[in-house]
Amino acid sequence: MIEGPYFVLTVVGVLGTGLVAGVFCAFSTFVMKGLAALPPAQGVAAMQAINVTALMPAFMLVFIGSAVLCAVIAVVTFVLWPDEGTVELLVGSALYLFGCFGVTIAANVPRNNRLAEMDAGTPEAIAYWPTYVSEWSMWNHIRTVAAAAGAVLYVLALA
Repeated sequence: MIEGPYFVLTVVGVLGTGLVAGVFCAFSTFVMKGLAALPPAQGVAAMQAINVTALMPAFMLVFIGSAVLCAVIAVVTFVLWPDEGTVELLVGSALYLFGCFGVTIAANVPRNNRLAEMDAGTPEAIAYWPTYVSEWSMWNHIRTVAAAAGAVLYVLALA
């Protein structure tokens, strides 16, 4: 059984990875569908505004803080190598770090940056919008599942 500060780290890890999974799940299940239903220029403008707002401290603290916490949990797990929950903690950390945080950096952020360079009503932005929605959403589904699976594995490590 995980105890003491290690227990607290893991519970906070469940909370962080679960919160991020929830945000990304909202985008996968209804936000992107709603934006895609708008005329392209409006969808582009709305997503550009969302991407700027997402960089504010509230979300970044949870998103980046969870990545740091997952790294700490992985290191502590390697050092302590507990009798129970080791596999769950290491795989849960890897899922969030690579499948959620890494995918965000490698796949979603470059698409966001490309969209940010466009003026919403231009033919270029309007032509790119369906591709953006499709590709961005696919990668978002992956990071949603990775963050949720990380949270589940952390819970299993506590059981």
